[in-house]
Amino acid sequence: MTHDNPSPVGALTRRTLLGAAAATGVGALTVGLTDGAAEAATLQGSLPASVDVVVVGGGISGLVAARQVARSGRSSEGSPQLSLFVVPTDSPGLTWQTIEAALVQPEHQFTVFFDDVPVGPEALIGTDGSGLRHVFSGLNPERITAASISNGISLYALDKATAYANERTVWKGVPIGAHQGVAHPLAECYIAVTQARLLAARAAELFDTGGDAAEASNIAKFAAADASLTTLDQAMQTHGGNGLALEYGLSDYWFLARMLKTAPVSREMVLNFVAQRSLGLPASY
Repeated sequence: MTHDNPSPVGALTRRTLLGAAAATGVGALTVGLTDGAAEAATLQGSLPASVDVVVVGGGISGLVAARQVARSGRSSEGSPQLSLFVVPTDSPGLTWQTIEAALVQPEHQFTVFFDDVPVGPEALIGTDGSGLRHVFSGLNPERITAASISNGISLYALDKATAYANERTVWKGVPIGAHQGVAHPLAECYIAVTQARLLAARAAELFDTGGDAAEASNIAKFAAADASLTTLDQAMQTHGGNGLALEYGLSDYWFLARMLKTAPVSREMVLNFVAQRSLGLPASY
C-alpha cells in the first residue's frame, strides 16, 4: 500500500463513516495478519499481502470498504509508522476470498489480498502514524459488546432450559426440573450469568464515564464467554436429544458461543493481561 501525505480526515473516510452511521453501507475491519498481527509494530518493509477481515452485514455483494492498517513511513526514531485507511473494494489490486465457517450469523469472514493497492489523502482515518492507536481504542467497547452477546446467549439458553424443565414430565408426571440433577446445574449457570452481567455493566459504566475500562472489559468478556458456553451446553443437556434438534433453537447457537470464547481476544490473552497488569507478574511473551 502506498499513499501521499494524507490529511487528517478525507472525503472518502467521511463518506464511509457517515454511510456506516446511517446504515446505508457496510464495511470490514482487519482482525489479524495471516503472518501474525503482533508483528505489525516491527515491520521494516511493506505489509504482508494477505489479511483476514470480518464483514459487518451481508456477503461479498455487501462489502463496500475495508479498513486496513498499513505502514505509512517512519518516525523520527526510525520505527515504522502505521496508519489506518479506508479502502473501497473496487480499488485496483484488492481481491478477497470467502472463508467457509460453521458459524450461523449474518456476518461473513473473508481473506482479503492487498496487491500494491494505492490509497490517497482522502482515505486516511484519524492521524497519520496513529493507526494502531486508533484500532486499539475500539478494543474495550468491542470486548464489552462481546460480553453482552455472550450474556444474551446465556439468558436465552436459561429461559429455554427452565421452560423445558418445568414442562417435561417423567415418572408419575413429575417435572424433570424437580430433580436436583437437573435443577442444580441450571442454578449454577444462573449464578455465573448474573456475575457476568454485573461485570459487563461495570465495564460499560467505566468506559462511558471515561474511566480505565481495560481490566473490567477483559474480565467481563472472559466471564461472559465461559458462562455462555457452559449455560448453552447445560441447556442442551437438559433437553436431552432434543437439544440437538434445530426446532428447539439451541444447537444453532453453539458455534457462536464457542467463537466468543476465542474472539475477540482469546481467554489466554485475557489471562496474560490480568497476570501482568492486574497482578504485576512478569510478561510471558
